[in-house]
Amino acid sequence: MDYQSIIDKYYPEDNKLRWILITHSTLVMKRAVRICDAHPELKMDRQFIIEAAMLHDIGICKCYAPGIECFGTEPYICHGRCGAEMLRAEGYPRHARVCERHTGAGLTCKEIVEQNLPLPHQDFLPEALEEKVICYSDKFYSKTHPEREKTYGQAEHSLAKFGEDGLQRFRQWHEMFEGDHHA
Repeated sequence: MDYQSIIDKYYPEDNKLRWILITHSTLVMKRAVRICDAHPELKMDRQFIIEAAMLHDIGICKCYAPGIECFGTEPYICHGRCGAEMLRAEGYPRHARVCERHTGAGLTCKEIVEQNLPLPHQDFLPEALEEKVICYSDKFYSKTHPEREKTYGQAEHSLAKFGEDGLQRFRQWHEMFEGDHHA
């Protein structure tokens, strides 16, 4: 898969939004690959992680978030679903799953209903390890300040608005991917 050609297709201009997308996605990808490389026992698909991390936010161009140069029509919370539709149309259903499952630490149907989110009433939870490591890595970088890395505490704080269940998933991933397994 040539993820760069997909980025070029939807972000053809050299502008601030393209810079935000590529900067954010590259940092997420580097962190996810670092975790992948540190855990050969998990047998994650490294090439897929690179591709899917670079494309996980492809749908932001369809959403309205002027603070990060997005002037589409969809609510920002829908960027994962928008990206999933885009990647399915390109013939990449596995990559699409990463898009639609990376919001928060994944979202359950219960959370979507309780928070009245404009998303289909179903679970959007990362299931494959590659989905989990990209979702986890994403929490350390915002698109508001894409070049800055958040601390673990800052990432937890940002996730708190999505509810306790997501926070627990994030903590489990932290233990799995970055906990001290040599003690």
